[in-house]
Amino acid sequence: MKKMIIAVLAVSLLSVLTWAQDGILRDNHPDEYTVRKGDTLWDISNTFLNTPWMWPEIWHVNPQIENPHLIYPGDVIRLIYLDGQPRLTLDRTVRLAPGDTKLGPSVRVLPSEDAIPAIPLDRIDSFLSRSRILDLDDLEGAPYMLAGPEKRIVVGAGDTAYARGDFSGDIKNYGVFRKGDKYVDPVTKEFLGIHAQSIGTVSVKSVKDDIATVTATRSTEEIRMGDRLLPNEERSVDSIFYPSAPDTEIEGVILGVEGGVSQVGKMNVVILNRGDREGLQVGNVLAIYKTGELVRDRVTNERVQLPDERAGLLMVFRTFEKMSFGLVLEAERPLSVNDKVRNP
Repeated sequence: MKKMIIAVLAVSLLSVLTWAQDGILRDNHPDEYTVRKGDTLWDISNTFLNTPWMWPEIWHVNPQIENPHLIYPGDVIRLIYLDGQPRLTLDRTVRLAPGDTKLGPSVRVLPSEDAIPAIPLDRIDSFLSRSRILDLDDLEGAPYMLAGPEKRIVVGAGDTAYARGDFSGDIKNYGVFRKGDKYVDPVTKEFLGIHAQSIGTVSVKSVKDDIATVTATRSTEEIRMGDRLLPNEERSVDSIFYPSAPDTEIEGVILGVEGGVSQVGKMNVVILNRGDREGLQVGNVLAIYKTGELVRDRVTNERVQLPDERAGLLMVFRTFEKMSFGLVLEAERPLSVNDKVRNP
């Protein structure tokens, strides 16, 4: 299993913030907070800030701490004011070993994997590493499952099967993907991509002409004949997240939800119609809005569109050229496909 994704905070002092008194701090914020095992950066930020993705903007580095950009259980986060502006500081208390009574300078050495994560990404780890958005040609041109043992039409982990296609690249391990929904932009009608959902993995035992004998090494669902094989991505999941507002103006919609459902809740993975070309980056936080209802004005008898209502937050964790995947961090009311997303 991949390492828990670690949140890294800004490591340099930032300029004085003119908006610091404009509602960034919660009214009931504590003066300090002791980090506990199981905490996430998002939870801690939300304790102090109304806009938790702005944490790096008021982080104040303590030069006496070796790794002030990593936060561990036992650390104390304190709110202080410098030149009238709020800053959050880190106090890493040195703990003596049992029986050690020596006082004086010492170092608390902590492995980076013990640092708290940005958000509980273990819930979407498999989705992070396997699901993809592809062009139609990329998927249709890929090798495919041809036959199972004894002419079976489905196979599972441990089974030997046969696949057909171009195996000339001497690739030994493939992911098995099932063709999912085709996505089209609801406004421009531009084709954006196809959701390729991971079903399992296979390893190639031998190849003759365009037929490969393969062994299914993993399966989350029954592998069917016709499922496509794509080389395993040599892509390390980003180990650093900087929760942040996008650098550009983003206006998009939720096109789909992982799992094929239409209703969206907290910790669901959603598919957006905006990606790299619109300037979205991993870690960007977007607000989710419910479209305002269309009502009848009983005075003028007109049909009136009510304003959109903010209903949640998501964070982008993977981007493609025209689309991206996001994780719903907050859902103040039921969300659904076609809800809007924009800058927070």
